Amino acid sequence: MTTASLTGVCPECETDLTVPPVTRGETLSCPECVLTLRVEAVEDDRLTLEMVEVQLRDWGQ
Repeated sequence: MTTASLTGVCPECETDLTVPPVTRGETLSCPECVLTLRVEAVEDDRLTLEMVEVQLRDWGQ
């Protein structure tokens, strides 16, 4: 029995990614540049990924 996987490319560092099945809207991290990525589309076992801007909280310090 084989496990299905999906492939994509990090839009920032162009690292090839292979991940277990995910759906549109899920987020993952690039193992190379540690950028947070959102799955925009899944088509023919291929992912379209977009960078997610992470906003840090201002704790007033």
